[in-house]
Amino acid sequence: METWLVIPAFNEENKLKEVVSNLKRNGYARIVVVDDGSQDNTYQLAQKENVIVLNHLINRGQGAALKTGIDYALEQGAEVIVTFDADGQHQPEDISILIQPILENKADIVLGSRFLTNNSNTPFIRRLFLKGGALLFNLFYGVKVTDSHNGLRALSRTAAEQIEITSDGPEHASEIIEEIGKKQLKYTEVPVTIKYTDYSLQHGQSSWAAFKILFKMLIKGFLR
Repeated sequence: METWLVIPAFNEENKLKEVVSNLKRNGYARIVVVDDGSQDNTYQLAQKENVIVLNHLINRGQGAALKTGIDYALEQGAEVIVTFDADGQHQPEDISILIQPILENKADIVLGSRFLTNNSNTPFIRRLFLKGGALLFNLFYGVKVTDSHNGLRALSRTAAEQIEITSDGPEHASEIIEEIGKKQLKYTEVPVTIKYTDYSLQHGQSSWAAFKILFKMLIKGFLR
């Protein structure tokens, strides 16, 4: 099945080349980089990597970048779409595990989880927020997961066509889980390794941002 990778990128000139090179080394050629209005040389560097590069003229947010990339991949006939971060946290070796349930028609969407093994060096506060979010997903949407905001996921064409991403910002991850429950999509989790570095912690979602997402989820859930 034709697998496409979608990489949202904002000010990732220091890591993007390494991330793309590692993906190519692992055999992945259909790569879409969505430059989300970067203020550095992310767009120019991506163009040199022989991948598809889409550009937002202004910074809209990761959710908007993912939607742009997913819509493009669907237009090109993608049967499986993998979302992959640009900051080096995700491992290309995990992709084959991630897409296997879709290839075997066992799931419409496969979510990566850093908590199914002990391979992740997740900071304690972030672990609390991620676990708290997972509990709320079960409570509000009936979707049982162990990791609430993992950007490494695989979508079948069926799932990608049905899931509506309307949140431009990081809330899109919660929205995707809500859509799984609402559209009754088959889903599963597989273990993936998330490697935190000083760089990824600086460029990734802050603990304060994670708290705000959790708080908004609580309010939204109780107002349903």
